[in-house]
Amino acid sequence: MSESTITVRRLTALSGALRVGVGLFALAKPNTLVTLWVGRLRPQKSSAVLGRALGARDVAIGAGTVTSAFSDQPVTGWLVAGGTADAVDALATVGSWRRLPRVRRGLVLAAAGGSTAAAAALAALVAWTEGTGR
Repeated sequence: MSESTITVRRLTALSGALRVGVGLFALAKPNTLVTLWVGRLRPQKSSAVLGRALGARDVAIGAGTVTSAFSDQPVTGWLVAGGTADAVDALATVGSWRRLPRVRRGLVLAAAGGSTAAAAALAALVAWTEGTGR
C-alpha cells in the first residue's frame, strides 16, 4: 500500500471516528441534539426518539467507515452513505428553513453541507489513491 493510500485511509478513519463521536453524543443527549437543530419539541419524548435514531445512524456509518479503513476493505460505500445522510440532513434543513431557529439553521446547514463535501472529497481521494489515478 502506498504512502498516499495510507494517509487517505487514516483521514477516512478520522472522519468515521468523528461521526461515531457525534452519534454517541446524540445517543447520550438526544434532546440536546434535536433542540440544536430544530428547536424544542413537545413532547420531549419525540425529540429523544429522533435524536437516538440520528445517533444510531451516525454510529453505524462511522464504525463501518473506521473498520473498513483499518482493515483494507473498500471504504467508498461508507463514505457515500455518510455523505448521502448528511446531504439529506442539509436538504431537510433547507426545506424547513423558515420554521427552524434562525441562527442554528445556518450552523446546521454549514455542518451538514461541509460534511457532505468532505465525504465527497475523501471518496475522490480514495478513488485517486486506490484506483487508476495513482
